[in-house]
Amino acid sequence: MSDHASDFVLQAISFDTLEGWKDDDPSGLFEVMRSCRRQITDVKPYRTGSLGLSSEDLLPLLAAAEDFTPSSPASARAFFETHCRPFLIRRNDGNSGFVTAFYEPDIDVSERPDEIFRFPFYRRPDDLIDLDDANRPAGLDKAYAFGRLHEGHVTAYPDRRAIDQGFLEGRGLEIAWAKSKVDVFFVHVQGAARLRYQDGRIGRITYAAKAGHAFSAIGKLLIERGEIDRAEISMQAIRAWLARNPERVDEVLWHNRSYIFFRDAPVADPQAGPIAAAKVPLLAGRSLAVDRTIHTFGFPFFIRAESLTHLDQGRPFRRLMLALDTGSAIVGPARGDIFTGSGDIAGESAGTVRNQADFVILIPNAAAGRFD
Repeated sequence: MSDHASDFVLQAISFDTLEGWKDDDPSGLFEVMRSCRRQITDVKPYRTGSLGLSSEDLLPLLAAAEDFTPSSPASARAFFETHCRPFLIRRNDGNSGFVTAFYEPDIDVSERPDEIFRFPFYRRPDDLIDLDDANRPAGLDKAYAFGRLHEGHVTAYPDRRAIDQGFLEGRGLEIAWAKSKVDVFFVHVQGAARLRYQDGRIGRITYAAKAGHAFSAIGKLLIERGEIDRAEISMQAIRAWLARNPERVDEVLWHNRSYIFFRDAPVADPQAGPIAAAKVPLLAGRSLAVDRTIHTFGFPFFIRAESLTHLDQGRPFRRLMLALDTGSAIVGPARGDIFTGSGDIAGESAGTVRNQADFVILIPNAAAGRFD
């Protein structure tokens, strides 16, 4: 079934026993599913994860969704009950799944640097290359998906510290400049941003590539140093600590050697979500980032997180979502990142999500037989 078969099993369950299913309204997913189908059929299929579920396995579900308009929450659920079977992702180590959340920040920027706007968002450099087993130099960890090609030699790309200290200056790679190095850092963590230019224009940037170094969570660093209590860790707590300790900002941010490069993204509809790894607009509250080495984009997941209550007015989080994005910190079969939307309010919601969760993947009927 999978390269990860020793790590987890899929346990067939029924919709009748899926707690919270009968209270959910997945009606908003159908437009996104139509976008996924266009991406698969008109552009290219999504990469198949090691679980073995492919875009071809998904297409019967997406085809059925093409002309289906739910008349009620019950009819939307009935659609999935008819076309899919639910499987609980059960980790063999006995641990539950885990969810965090991400959002699209709103950042004030300038298209030219000055004394206030000093911190750039960079495009992908032309000396950054994709690595695979054929061109990765001996001694460079297999986790590196990118490297630097310089004078015929491939090496690791300079890291966050080197880039912050000017490695890319003078190459014309800047998309825009922000006021705060911390804001730029957290856009790197989120992977996208909505840019508000001084003349009123709105732009968007989204992930294009990374320098290649492993992601290292600065929250974990601050916990280990005793700066923030583990029970209190959140994006807000980290930002507050950085604001109180400006002389230590570089040291802490440079702990995360990973560096993200961006590309301009179209803003056909400023109210629509950003286009992420699955190349379709994210739907707030219904889009999930997953480990793409295991899972394949476009598949539905029902996420049940009993302790996550602030996203649903005090009720436990129990929603059907689509796997539409990924991230270097999202590792494992039952690990997900919930997209909460764009702007400061979405950021406040996302920053405190760190909850245990059950992951149930909905597999289209024809493919489901392979997992019995």
